[in-house]
Amino acid sequence: MNATEIAEAIEILAEQPFDAAEFPYAFLEAFGRKPTEIKRLRSGNTNKSDLGGVLQRNHIHIAVTAPGEVTHTLTALRDSPATAKAKAKFILATDGDMLEAQDLASGDILSCPYPEFAEKFGFFLPLAGITTIPQLRESSFDIRATRLFNKLYLELLQDNPDWDTAARRADMNHFMARLIFCFYAEDTSIFHPSYPFTGTVEKMSERDSSNTHEVIAELFRAMNTRKENHEAQGIKSWARPFPYVNGGLFGGSLDVPRFNKSARNYLIHIGGLNWTKINPDIFGSMIQAVADDEERGALGMHYTSVPNILKVLNPLFLDDLRAKLEEAGDNKVKLLNLRKRMAKIRVFDPACGSGNFLVIAYKEMRKIEAEINQRRDETDRASDIPLTNFRGIELRDFPAEIARLALIIAEFQSDVLYRGQKLALAEFLPLDAQNWIVQGNALRLDWLTVCEPTGKGGGKIFADDLYGAPLDQAKIDFENEGGETYICGNPPYIGATTKAPKGASKETKARLKREAEMRKADLEAVFRGRIDAWKSLDYVCGWLMKAADYGKVENSAAAFVSTNSICQGEQVFRFWPSIIKDQLRINFAVTSFSWKNLAAKNAGVTVCIVGISRQSGMAKLYSGKDDTVRDVPNINAYLVPYHDVYVENKSKPIQGLQAVVNGSKPADGGGLIFDADIAHQLRSEAGEEFQVIRPFFGAHDATHGEGRYCIWASKAQYEALKDLPGFQKRFDIVAEMRNESDKELTKAGADSPYAFQQVRQRGNETVFQIPRHSSEEREFFPVATLPKGAIVGDGGFAFFDPPLWNIAVLVSKVALSWIATVCGKIKTDYRFSNTLGWNTLPVPPLTEKNKADLSYCAEKILLAREAYFPATIAELYDAEKMDEQFPELRDAHAANDEVLERIYIGRRFKNDTERLEKLFELYTKMTGKKAA
Repeated sequence: MNATEIAEAIEILAEQPFDAAEFPYAFLEAFGRKPTEIKRLRSGNTNKSDLGGVLQRNHIHIAVTAPGEVTHTLTALRDSPATAKAKAKFILATDGDMLEAQDLASGDILSCPYPEFAEKFGFFLPLAGITTIPQLRESSFDIRATRLFNKLYLELLQDNPDWDTAARRADMNHFMARLIFCFYAEDTSIFHPSYPFTGTVEKMSERDSSNTHEVIAELFRAMNTRKENHEAQGIKSWARPFPYVNGGLFGGSLDVPRFNKSARNYLIHIGGLNWTKINPDIFGSMIQAVADDEERGALGMHYTSVPNILKVLNPLFLDDLRAKLEEAGDNKVKLLNLRKRMAKIRVFDPACGSGNFLVIAYKEMRKIEAEINQRRDETDRASDIPLTNFRGIELRDFPAEIARLALIIAEFQSDVLYRGQKLALAEFLPLDAQNWIVQGNALRLDWLTVCEPTGKGGGKIFADDLYGAPLDQAKIDFENEGGETYICGNPPYIGATTKAPKGASKETKARLKREAEMRKADLEAVFRGRIDAWKSLDYVCGWLMKAADYGKVENSAAAFVSTNSICQGEQVFRFWPSIIKDQLRINFAVTSFSWKNLAAKNAGVTVCIVGISRQSGMAKLYSGKDDTVRDVPNINAYLVPYHDVYVENKSKPIQGLQAVVNGSKPADGGGLIFDADIAHQLRSEAGEEFQVIRPFFGAHDATHGEGRYCIWASKAQYEALKDLPGFQKRFDIVAEMRNESDKELTKAGADSPYAFQQVRQRGNETVFQIPRHSSEEREFFPVATLPKGAIVGDGGFAFFDPPLWNIAVLVSKVALSWIATVCGKIKTDYRFSNTLGWNTLPVPPLTEKNKADLSYCAEKILLAREAYFPATIAELYDAEKMDEQFPELRDAHAANDEVLERIYIGRRFKNDTERLEKLFELYTKMTGKKAA
């Protein structure tokens, strides 16, 4: 269940008569617990409550109590041995009148009248596997409103199918934006309290909904007409109390879709919510899913947390403003200068979505300005920070509308907070008619026309329809001599290649293919003639390149949330030399961390944050894991505090190590690879004369102590075995799969169904296997020892008959640091590359004594592993278990690192930073590259 579905279930529960016996089970059911779980709890099989309540292990302990005993019972639940033993995350007590609960991990307590707990459902979302944040808990309103809005939206589209076409979808989205404004305006006294929007619609429209659209259209017409013209324009008397709003919001077509009874009821329910609780930096992000068929399945889940947004905005410019505020103290001249500076700062998000980054930037700047005004005794002063300084580009029309509306609401809320309701209301209407959110493709638009160089005045725009302003009409009449521009945002998280999800329909595959072609064309428009390998770049690279181009003509700095792959692997040497030049540098960065949505099914995407500018001096490097920060002289494209160096693929090792090769690729459709039972049958069928059944190891097999088998045969053996039933069946599977392939190489292999498509070993070697991917939790890259003659699949790499000292190098912390930095990653897990990671690994010249010492260390590691048989590689290298369960292996690795690192610098490295500095230094010497 997603959060909106939970909200609906909880509302239904809260509205029903309280049933003491049924409440615990109904509550759990509302949070998505399965019927089988509920049944076991009812039977007592899994209910271990010692207080006569309901206790579900790892979730919650609930007790229904006598009237007035709620607080006492909550204490008893907290102190209950059963609560601790079952590792309950929450406790809850209610008597049907009051409800109290506690999050045992954070200590947070919820206390409210029973009927109101539906409004607080966000407190319990972890029970459904949904990670919550303070902003969400405090604003469950936004999810409830989004849910009802979605129902209204779908109901209207059902009865107005013409509004669901490409030609009219923009009208529908504009209509929904107008409704949001009206709901907010009636609850915040922007509309006179005696004339509420929802109440007027309910009063003036028929219950059968036949004229609801006409009533709303008339109200919109009033809001689009100046008060002095109401009579002349024939505005109906009951609509005349509504103020002139316009600002483009009520300009253009005032058509309203027809309502059925359900749609009218939904509108009245939505208006009945308390819209003073709207949080524009949450709501806008959630509501955009209403208008997107692809996103509606995760409705209410598209919230980017404020702390994550501030990871971009704080080091980009907000920290500097706060430092200048601190430095100014109570000096009125310095405070005035800072306020004047802030009035000229522009924040530009060229992938703005529903405006989260712009809204947070605006609110944070208003907070600083309010402190300045407080210190200067000017608390009534109107803000000097214009909304026109917060610019955006958004591809889709509805998020673009919501972004501007969110900024308008943020401005009003800030005025109320810092200047008071009376002054805020006096200056709010009519809305400004300038368009500062442009709808269009950010990689095709000229950013200098959307956010013009400071000091250059543009022509005025007063669009009839703000949200539909032509793209060539984005200039704003605005003088900003000497101002600063900060570019920020989180462009789409799309890699160079994307695949359709398993089981996707033909329509979905076709759509994804079209979108991929469009993205390819976008990147070509940005990079053709500048970067040869632009097709392999992640989509976000286009935004970084455009930001770098913008910075050549404007006093600006930029920071984007980016797929972390742009700072790893081949993209680094292909892309970053085009950015880090002409005095442009990475002036701050946040290393890899998970940027999550709130959906339980969404594990989030692993990202980094990269800030670029011409700023000199020390750079700031933030850790994505623990938010620690270091001042460093330079941050290179690998987000390492070292000179600008680019590591490129090498076809063979640069330092005398033996080559690591890819495993052999079967391309067999499952015909050549099978389990132990089939292997036994085939061996019996072939007899002892033919030894063609070999152990086969994919990367997962070797790491987890599992194994399969394969056919490894010559052509002569194939001719002798192909007519045996078991072998014939396996060969037929291979031939069929290869014949049906679209790839010419694979299709050609149909004539040799006995052979792997790509063969990279003889089959009689001593083999060490290296997985392609490994968990970031491991402190050493796992290398598995395989039986002699084992076949290694292409899911990993292999050493064949390697010198043992090579193994010592490969399993060292030195090698892991290098691999983690220069190779690409899957999320935050390590990804091994022989050409980029192993072949480039800098190793000092080794004496025979060095090699002998390292070989001895490798032997000790292998012997320690054997001593713990049958523990698997995955178990042996589990960081949480290694010290306690496998101390000899830990000691063997420590000795190996001691010997190797002394070869590098005569002692152990202090940390990874020191390791990498030495490795990059050696790399530049060994390759003859110059460090910038």
